[in-house]
Amino acid sequence: MINVERLRNLLTDMINIYSPSGKEEEIINFLKDFLKKYNIDFVYQEVEDSRGNILVLPEEGECDLVFVGHIDTVPAFDYENYEADIYDDEIYGLGSADMKGGCAAMIEAFLTYREKNKSDFPCSLALVVGEEESGDGAFELAREYSFDWAIIGEPTSLNPCFGHYGYVEMSLVTYGQKLHASISKPDKNAVKLMMDCLNLIINYIDKKGDILYNIRDFNSSQAGFASPDRCEAYLDLHLPTKYPIGTLTFEIEELIYSKFNDKEIKFSLETIHHGYELSEKAYLPKQLKKIYNEQNIDFTPSLFKSDSDAPILWQSGIKPIILGPGDLSSAHTGDEYVNFTEVVKASNIYYSVMEGEK
Repeated sequence: MINVERLRNLLTDMINIYSPSGKEEEIINFLKDFLKKYNIDFVYQEVEDSRGNILVLPEEGECDLVFVGHIDTVPAFDYENYEADIYDDEIYGLGSADMKGGCAAMIEAFLTYREKNKSDFPCSLALVVGEEESGDGAFELAREYSFDWAIIGEPTSLNPCFGHYGYVEMSLVTYGQKLHASISKPDKNAVKLMMDCLNLIINYIDKKGDILYNIRDFNSSQAGFASPDRCEAYLDLHLPTKYPIGTLTFEIEELIYSKFNDKEIKFSLETIHHGYELSEKAYLPKQLKKIYNEQNIDFTPSLFKSDSDAPILWQSGIKPIILGPGDLSSAHTGDEYVNFTEVVKASNIYYSVMEGEK
């Protein structure tokens, strides 16, 4: 149905443009020119300074469904080797799976729809910025526009996710005393305090049994041959869809301050995204199942366990389904890739959804 060669070229061109969160200007300008080339009207929704969302909207201005893709990536692991490389069916490069593959598939679906129908679009397309950091693009989209449904092209290996894990980002800072290494005291060492605090939290989490966690950005002050007086770390928690986040964060804070005083540690909640689940009996999930059967694709619904723009949309009253090409396990890695066959299948699925919206 879709133009495979055009899709491949678009995807590789997008990968070759470096677009980390906060620095999306070049890819924004590229996509504006690309859409103009194919006579696709769009609205530029400013988010911050020279950053903004690109929106393709029906001429009537209202529709039930929006396709959402983020055009930013995490920073490159190697600034000399982030561009697209093609090996057989695999396209490597920064953002190939997360989620320029999904974005390219959505854009191609809209181009194909216009070529085959010569009519107004039955749904919208939102190419947003900032997902890998604050989600400011999705916030701005949801602030100004209203939709019943969204399909977000995050990498799910084409398994439609009708539910999304909750997410909590915790910030921890410990404070010690800078002393010469030969006379340092473990209970005054900021790194030792941080290790004790993290062990306390992790032991608590492990007893819960169903929470995924990740420790990151563990750093201490540069102390030389001395004990550091400051240490910081972040802790990511991914929680089952209906988990009581408020109870969890309360219990963790109570636990921390039962062992440490507020002069030794600072505990902050940086991000809280509640999880959700959608009924497979609802209109759009049933439509997707029909499309999968027609295209001989295995229909294996799942839950999305990472964080994304979906909870932001969900909190504004939009029902997001996560569905895109690529494997989440290759995202945010130095050898990120996407199977191009999956990108083509995704584009055909998106196009078929659009046809069903007429």
